[in-house]
Amino acid sequence: MMQQYMQTKKEYPDCILFYRLGDFYEMFFDDALIASKELEITLTGKNCGLEERAPMCGVPYHSVDGYLNRLVSKGYKVAICEQTEDPSTAKGLVKREVVRIVTPGTNLDTQSLDETRNNYIMSVVYIADRFGMSIADITTGDYFVTEIGDSEKLFDEIFKFMPSELICNEAFYMSGMDLDLLKEKLGISIYALDSWYFDDAICTQTLKDHFHVSAMEGLGLSDFDSGIIAAGALLKYLLETQKRDLSHMTRLSVYTTGKYMLLDSSTRRNLELCETLREKQKRGSLLWVLDKTKTAMGARALRKFIEQPLIDRTEINRRLDAVDEFKNEAISREELREYLSPVYDLERLVCKITYQSANPRDLIAFETSLAMMPHVKCILQDMKSPLLKELYENLDPLEDLCTLVKKAIKEDPPIAMKEGGIIRDGYNEEVDRLRSAKSDGKEWLAKLESDEREKTGIKNLRVRYNKVFGYYLEVTNSYKDLVPDYYTRKQTLANAERYIIPELKELEDTILGAEDRLYALEYQIFSDIRDQIAKEVLRIQTAARIIAKLDAFASLALVAERNHYVRPDINEKGVIDIKDGRHPVVEKMIPNDMFICNDTYLNDKKNRISIITGPNMAGKSTYMRQTALIVLMAQIGSFVPAASANIGIVDRIFTRVGASDDLASGQSTFMVEMTEVANILRNATSKSLLILDEIGRGTSTFDGLSIAWAVIEHISNSKLLGAKTLFATHYHELTELEGKIDNVNNYCIAVKEKGDDILFLRKIVKGGADKSYGIQVAHLAGVPESVTNRAKEIVEELVHADITTRIKDISVQGQSQTKVKTKHYDEVDLAQMSLFDTVQDNDVLEELKNLDVSNLTPIDALKTLYQLQNKLKNRW
Repeated sequence: MMQQYMQTKKEYPDCILFYRLGDFYEMFFDDALIASKELEITLTGKNCGLEERAPMCGVPYHSVDGYLNRLVSKGYKVAICEQTEDPSTAKGLVKREVVRIVTPGTNLDTQSLDETRNNYIMSVVYIADRFGMSIADITTGDYFVTEIGDSEKLFDEIFKFMPSELICNEAFYMSGMDLDLLKEKLGISIYALDSWYFDDAICTQTLKDHFHVSAMEGLGLSDFDSGIIAAGALLKYLLETQKRDLSHMTRLSVYTTGKYMLLDSSTRRNLELCETLREKQKRGSLLWVLDKTKTAMGARALRKFIEQPLIDRTEINRRLDAVDEFKNEAISREELREYLSPVYDLERLVCKITYQSANPRDLIAFETSLAMMPHVKCILQDMKSPLLKELYENLDPLEDLCTLVKKAIKEDPPIAMKEGGIIRDGYNEEVDRLRSAKSDGKEWLAKLESDEREKTGIKNLRVRYNKVFGYYLEVTNSYKDLVPDYYTRKQTLANAERYIIPELKELEDTILGAEDRLYALEYQIFSDIRDQIAKEVLRIQTAARIIAKLDAFASLALVAERNHYVRPDINEKGVIDIKDGRHPVVEKMIPNDMFICNDTYLNDKKNRISIITGPNMAGKSTYMRQTALIVLMAQIGSFVPAASANIGIVDRIFTRVGASDDLASGQSTFMVEMTEVANILRNATSKSLLILDEIGRGTSTFDGLSIAWAVIEHISNSKLLGAKTLFATHYHELTELEGKIDNVNNYCIAVKEKGDDILFLRKIVKGGADKSYGIQVAHLAGVPESVTNRAKEIVEELVHADITTRIKDISVQGQSQTKVKTKHYDEVDLAQMSLFDTVQDNDVLEELKNLDVSNLTPIDALKTLYQLQNKLKNRW
């Protein structure tokens, strides 16, 4: 047995081998050491011919799923080695073989998976500076392929799908991707496969064989050279690990990243689309607000909508039409939602059916779901919107499959498939006969006993049973003389004799064999029904996708009605005009409708950039995020939280919000900030929407202000970028750009002062703020009064000597010759700076006097001022 184990382990060296021994899965040697630690189970040993006992541990086969999930969730692969013949009939060693390899991306246990999200496995190949990418979810049959040109876009796609497992070729390790980030921060298990998986011929043939096509043109892959390899390698890997034909993966969808709005990882996090930034919880995210779906399929579809907003105006309006009709037809919508409530996860049920792992209760869940289809179709027949009419026409009610299961399977069957009680009475004559034999056997035996007593006159004759002799007639010695000749003696006891007769033998064969034959026959019929359903996988998957879309549209309509959302107009002119916009999540967190609404107007001309100033906590970030979310909601086909909205389609949304560092990667807060800014400036287009919050605050005032200034100039220039931008800042000097750059406008958060206190009005108004109210905010935060009072004294003294206030006179890049107007330091009343106990420094003053201001660029002027100030600070 151990030789058999070692041979199997040799074939699967990268897996923990679950080796079936009776009622347990056992692990040995290194596998046992790992499993006992990770699963916290007892480590024992086994004599196997070696000098020392082999380390060993095991788990019961009937509760294996929990242990399996714990190992897989930690990134381990597990090979399931089963007994492939009945131990009771096997001669010699029982045959065993690996029936399936379970990996993070191929886990089928629905109890451990989040039903509202897909469990994706991704294949990536790096060939000739391009990435081929393929994604699949074997629990639903989803299967996609695409090609990507650079690593940044690939990372965005990885972040969008968030696969639990990624397989790749060796070259991918040399592509420059940060694999540690993918493993540690995103929790993705990454495996490099042998090179033969990525052989062009093998990949192509694997795809042809699976989809039964003669050429890649039949799959629409003729122009996807690296995509073919990624998809073929993934399919080959799945076939190798699942040990079956994967018939439920019925189509390979080709998509291009340009079909959807691109959202990088930073934007997804900052906008909290599907989970919150800190707690990683659904509550508090956009998905939490929009998701009122009734089915797991609908929840996954809605998540896909949010993760992949559309950029095609026609498709957006088709969705909006569907949501609009459901919103207006509230009675039909709620009736539809009632019918969707009993619908189970058809996509994952059909996977279990094709895997032949579906039990009788799964088929009852399947039948319950299909019973709702005719009702759903009936509701849709009166719908007018093109998309709902299309879904109505394509929805197959699957009544034949529903009828099959309803007639064949009992209403409340057991989970076990081989212990009977599955098939309904009247469905199969042989099942009825055997079931009758099983249940009526006692009556038959009682009647035989009564008849034999009457025939023979033996009053105490009994029909008895034991496992050795089966059924027999027992007669005490006092009546032995009355035993007839046709009784055959079976056993002699001290005070009785045991006999057998042909009638009793026949009954014994019927009764004892009936149960085994009944159970076997019921299982065979059940398997045939399951296989019959599996042949209709394409019909079932099509119906499931339609149900998912209907559920998602109904959810969006319900949310729109409850939250008083409006239908947005969609334009391609680059105009974003939002009246009384609200943040969809924040307004749900604030009681009694206390959220303050605000307008937003951006276009590609005079209103391209809005510079927003105001104190911390006043609502700048909320306002900017709500604008981005309203645009995104419009492009997924949702109504939006506003009085009215006219949304120009954007190809990308970029956000740079908040401060964070990445010390593990050696990146400071400012480095992270600048990396994100660089990504935005390189990849944004004139059709993008930029949300920039506090650019440049992670460094010195001069450096930060200079960078922020230069970034605005770059964005505003239509030849360089020209993107619509909301730019929040504490650098009030940037408000001087209004009037100097044609498309820059100032806005601020209204604040009401009450002595030393402030009241946030949360209202965006035209114009720039004249101060930051930082000390007042510090006071509100609970900073000791002694500190805030001292801060007031310091700021008073600094204001009089702050040479940076002259920065408003810097000319804008590309306009007239740059000039910086400043006061000489000898004009500054240094006595006012007693705080620093200052002394004059003639060298610095001389250098300032000799400075040729008229020939300095804006950046050079700032750098020079910064250097002079540092020299004075060092002296002081």
